[in-house]
Amino acid sequence: MTYDPREFTGLRRRDFLRYLSLAAIAACGGQAGTATTLAPGTTVGGAPTTAGGPSTTLGGPSTTVGAPDTQFMDPTVSLSGDLRILLWSHFVPAHDTWFDPFVQEWASQAGVNVTVDHINVADIPARISSEISAGEGHDLIQYIAPLSQFEPSVVDMADVTEEAVSRWGEQLSLSQRSSSNPNTGKFYAYSPGWVPDPGDFRGSLWETAGLPNGPTTWDELLEGGSSIFADQGVQLGIGMSQEIDSNMAGRALLWSFGGSIQDENENVTINSQATVDAVAYMKQLFEGAMTDEVFAWTAASNNQGLISGELSYILNSISAYRTSQEANPDVADDTFFSAALSGPAAQLVASHVMYNWIVPNHAANVDAAKEFLLHYTLNYESACWHSQLYDFPAFAERVPDLATWVASDPFGSRPADKLSVLGDALDWSTNVGHPGPANPATGQIFGESIIPVMYAEAARGDKTPEQAVADAETKIQAIYADWRERGLVGGES
Repeated sequence: MTYDPREFTGLRRRDFLRYLSLAAIAACGGQAGTATTLAPGTTVGGAPTTAGGPSTTLGGPSTTVGAPDTQFMDPTVSLSGDLRILLWSHFVPAHDTWFDPFVQEWASQAGVNVTVDHINVADIPARISSEISAGEGHDLIQYIAPLSQFEPSVVDMADVTEEAVSRWGEQLSLSQRSSSNPNTGKFYAYSPGWVPDPGDFRGSLWETAGLPNGPTTWDELLEGGSSIFADQGVQLGIGMSQEIDSNMAGRALLWSFGGSIQDENENVTINSQATVDAVAYMKQLFEGAMTDEVFAWTAASNNQGLISGELSYILNSISAYRTSQEANPDVADDTFFSAALSGPAAQLVASHVMYNWIVPNHAANVDAAKEFLLHYTLNYESACWHSQLYDFPAFAERVPDLATWVASDPFGSRPADKLSVLGDALDWSTNVGHPGPANPATGQIFGESIIPVMYAEAARGDKTPEQAVADAETKIQAIYADWRERGLVGGES
C-alpha cells in the first residue's frame, strides 16, 4: 500500500499551499527583505516582555510568558551618529519580533540612531560583496556561516572577542575556530552564538520501518529511508544543491566516512578513498530514498517538506518543527530529534548556523557596532528565548538555564523532553573547516558550494564518484593556492 501523508496529518489539498507558505516564512524569517529604521523613541512590534523565569505553555509556542529581562550596561566609549545593521530574516520569526525593539531600546539609551535591514539569508553573501566593492553600506552585518573569505575587507574583531571573554568567560572553541584565522591572528568576525544541526524525523514512519527511535547511523538512514520511500511513499530530504543546508549536510557525511576538505594543518585532503566512499553512499541514498527535487532545493525546501508531511527525515535545526507546532500540530507531535548520525569513522555534523558578525572596512560607526555586539551578548539569554531555543550561546554563562529548557521545553513540545538530545550537541558538532579552522579557503569553498555539487554530479550519474571527487579537488587546490599566496592559509599542499 502506498502511504499518503495526508491521511496521517489530516492535510486537505486546500490547506497544503497554506502550510508550504508558512514553512517558507519560517525558513526565510518572513518577507524576502524588510527595513526598519530605529531612531530613538520609535518602537516596532512592541517592547519585549520582561517577566522572569521560564513558563511551560500548552499548544503552540509562546515568546512572551517567562521571557528574560533585558539588561543594559553603559558603553565603554561615548556613542553618537548612525548605525546601519544588516542581518538575515530569522528562521524563527519570533526572534525578529523581539530583536528590532530590542535594538531600539539600546539605541535610545546609547544615543545612536539605528537602521535594521532584514533580508533573505541566501542574499547576504552577495550583498556583502557588493557593499565591499562599492566601499559603502552597512556598518554591521550578520551571516549564519563563517565569513572567512572576507577577511581582507573587514575590521579585526579581536578586541570585541577579548572583551566578551573578560566579561563572560571562555568562548566555545567551535565559535572561536569559526571566526578567527590562526595564520594571521585576526578575528574576521565576532561569534556570540551558534545553532545545533540534529536529525529531524517522523516517528510514526520510522516505527513502521522498524526503527522507532529513528536512524542513528548513516547505514540505518539508507536502509530505513529506502524502506519508507518504497513502502510508504515518503522520501527523505538531504539536499545536494547550492544552498547552506546542503553544504552542512555534505560535510557531515564526509567527516562521518573519514574524509575532509583539509587536515588540521590546512593541507588539502579531499581526494581520498573515504571521500569517494561518502560520495558513493550519497548516490545510493539518492537512488533509494530521494527524488530529483533535492538538486534544486533552497534553504526553505526541507522545512516545507517536513511541515507538510512530505519528508521522513531532514538534517536541520528545530525551526521547521517550531513552525509545524502552529501550522500542522499533528506533524509536530510526530516529529522527533536525533544526534549526528554515526558513520564508519566518526559521528559529526557542522553547526547548522554559526553566527558571524562582521564590520566592513568601510563602516562609518565602528565603535557603535562593537558596543552593540557586547550589549547583544549580554542579553543572549533573550536571543535564545525569543528564538524559541534555536539560538545557542558561544558564552555558556549567558544562558544559564539552557540545559533546563531543552530538558523540558517551555514552548509546548509534546512530550516536554523532545529537545533533550540537544543537551550534548557540542559533543557531535564541529566547524566547517574540520579538522582545521574555518579559514578563507574553506569559506570560499562553502560559498561556491563545491561539496554539494560534488555529490550531485555523482548522484545524477553525470560522473563516477572518483571523477566527481577528482574534479572537486582541482577546484579546491586552486582556491588554496590563491589564499596561500596571500599569506592567509597555512599548509603546503
